[in-house]
Amino acid sequence: MTAVPLAVVGDPAGRRVAHFQDAVRARGLPPARVVAWRTVLDGAARFHPGETVRIDSPGGDPDVERLLRGVSDPTRVEGTARWYRGFTEAVEVVAAAVAAAGGRLLTAPADLRVLFDKRLCHHALDRSGIPVPPSPTSGPGAAPVRGWPDVRELLARPGLRRTFVKPAHGSSASGVLALESGAGGRVRATTSVELSPGGALYNSLRVRRYEDERVIGAVVDALAPDGLHVERWLPKASQGGRSADLRVVVVAGRATHAVVRTARGPMTNLHLGGARGDLGAAVAAVTAAGGSWEHDALGVCERAAAVFPATLCVGVDLLPATGWRRFAVGEVNAFGDLLPGLTGLPGSPAAGLDTYAAQLAAVHASARQDHHAPLAAPLAARP
Repeated sequence: MTAVPLAVVGDPAGRRVAHFQDAVRARGLPPARVVAWRTVLDGAARFHPGETVRIDSPGGDPDVERLLRGVSDPTRVEGTARWYRGFTEAVEVVAAAVAAAGGRLLTAPADLRVLFDKRLCHHALDRSGIPVPPSPTSGPGAAPVRGWPDVRELLARPGLRRTFVKPAHGSSASGVLALESGAGGRVRATTSVELSPGGALYNSLRVRRYEDERVIGAVVDALAPDGLHVERWLPKASQGGRSADLRVVVVAGRATHAVVRTARGPMTNLHLGGARGDLGAAVAAVTAAGGSWEHDALGVCERAAAVFPATLCVGVDLLPATGWRRFAVGEVNAFGDLLPGLTGLPGSPAAGLDTYAAQLAAVHASARQDHHAPLAAPLAARP
């Protein structure tokens, strides 16, 4: 193939860049030029003429995290609003430099601004007719959540006795609380947040439960200044007695990879103790419920990705309802492709390829077409 000059903005020592470089090497291409996020933040990033540039996650480098978040300990949960401002501003700098060099970005800055604000993303999906959990905090008329009293008031509303409270600019379930309100006003929170004696919040790999309202309120009050998104906690389907959802990767408009995530609690994130489930059993469950895996499940994910047509790849968190018949989109992730060892769905353009190789194949395909065509235009019509 004709080599497309590639660059990746990321953590040079991180596994995301390593996996991408592995895919580049397997395709017989020259290594992608790595532009460190620290170089971008220092104002020293340069791009070569005609490069196709991948923007990858700035996570993983403690120094970059400190610069973006303004906290000395990268395990702290607070600081996401500052992170969002710094990240989106840095992306705009990258975009201007790439454009000046006559290059092409694989992710649009405007898309990233929406993808990394859960309120904006939820509203964009809802406005486009994508099924999402009901939320009182997204949309132009939504009032901001200023602290625990506001959340307490929302819990009293019909349909919101069980809710997820999420930092608007968070990722990887950092700072997320699954709240349940019961008889007598009792409330319980399931979260990975660890509250220190001094009131600071830390990321933890252990999911825990808080039942003291004063503690729950303190956590919410500490998160609120960075912005909060609240949505109804939808009852998920189950597999093997565990709650289940799916991460579906969409590349160039097509759903290419899918993994079932299961857990004993409400948070299925694999790094929090979730386990990969049986995809074949999930497909069979959808069919047994009278649905279509391709159209009802994968089709919803492709429609969600189409809301961001200038972004090559997204990871969609798909929430199957009890019975595997109805689906909603929980989140759309700009950097949702880190699924080592997972190969593409049979019949998809990525069959036999991992998520990074699938994106390279799509870049090559688009290079043969209009350089300015939407990145998320489907490679082929869904059968």
